[in-house]
Amino acid sequence: MSAIENIPGMDNGLLRFLTCGSVDDGKSTLIGRLLFDSKTILVDTLHAIERTSKKRGLEAIDLSLLTDGLQAEREQGITIDVAYRYFTTGTRKYIIADAPGHEQYTRNMVTAASTADLAIILIDARKGVLTQTRRHSYLAHLVNIPHLVVAINKMDLVDCSQTVFEQIMSDYLDFAAKLGIEDVHFIPMSALNGDMVVDRGERLDWYQGPTLIELLEAASASHTEHAEGFRFPVQYVCRPQDSANPDLHDYRGFMGRVESGAVAVGDAVTILPSGRESRVKDIQVSNQSLPRAYAEQSITLLLDDEIDISRGDMIVKSGELPNITKQVDAMLCWLSESPLDPRRKYLIRHTTRESKAMLAGIGFRMDINTMAHQAAEKLAMNDIARVSLKLAQPIFVDPYADNRATGAFIVIDESSNNTVGAGMIL
Repeated sequence: MSAIENIPGMDNGLLRFLTCGSVDDGKSTLIGRLLFDSKTILVDTLHAIERTSKKRGLEAIDLSLLTDGLQAEREQGITIDVAYRYFTTGTRKYIIADAPGHEQYTRNMVTAASTADLAIILIDARKGVLTQTRRHSYLAHLVNIPHLVVAINKMDLVDCSQTVFEQIMSDYLDFAAKLGIEDVHFIPMSALNGDMVVDRGERLDWYQGPTLIELLEAASASHTEHAEGFRFPVQYVCRPQDSANPDLHDYRGFMGRVESGAVAVGDAVTILPSGRESRVKDIQVSNQSLPRAYAEQSITLLLDDEIDISRGDMIVKSGELPNITKQVDAMLCWLSESPLDPRRKYLIRHTTRESKAMLAGIGFRMDINTMAHQAAEKLAMNDIARVSLKLAQPIFVDPYADNRATGAFIVIDESSNNTVGAGMIL
């Protein structure tokens, strides 16, 4: 069972979570139920989906319309792209990503999953664990989502049977153990009727665990799973030119976002790639000084010493250096319709740093339906493979399992400037 409910205390910060499952498992309906029962739907939006539901000949409101925003989705009745929704319960704020279920939209799911703190894997109680269930679970595990919630939906269509629920749970745990998935919690529910989503309902009284919203309220947010080193990729060097203010002549501020960890005034820092050291003199946000800054804050750092620093450099705490490397092993998801060409040079963008790169080798391609490793000489769209890349310039990395910000990169086609791949450093 899950460690979710054993997390000490309640972190009420922003929670990003993902819903995924096979077609018609009820992803969009589940999100609609969350928004409806938490009373976060605007009146005009509610009236619009009521009208659409009546046009379709439905007696009840079709809550899936709240997330299926694209016209093509409404016509086909499936989700073909990632739909994001935002809501709050008063206790915390949420960003929901409704990911597509079809195999051909694997790249969309990987994109949505890369920033999620929790994934809800939906299973139709009538069908049990399917190939797509295993595929989505593997992808969620691959991108290091800390918590998995397996929502066994449509329990009302199997007479709310505890036996069915327990059998599906047993089947899933057998599969999860092979992948090394540990933090998983199971919930029986009916998204259509609202049982065990926000309210407990009356037909699943044999289940004594938390409802879905209770799990979401208690789940830990980003950057709280384990200690992370301070990582500050420099985006811009601020050198004000104001002849009327001589105090600004020596001002040199390094602007960017704290990708992980924390920093305080007085901390010893190292600048990469030069290796020069200094101390933090000031931390500024909107011309206001702060004693300390944390992950996901956009700040300006001022240092005690004059050091040549430019965009693409990284400021870290001394003694907490990442790996400085010109070759990386990674799991790569290929996003482009044009196959990966092993003879071409591509551009790697890692935090604020860019470097030309070439493929050094493909270890294997992952068959995400069977979890088998297959030999491969090239990658097509939606393929996921273990690859080695050689870079022209060094980058400053942590394993993706330790730090999602400095463990991830994207691959860019220089000729079109399109993003063609997304990688997770091993």
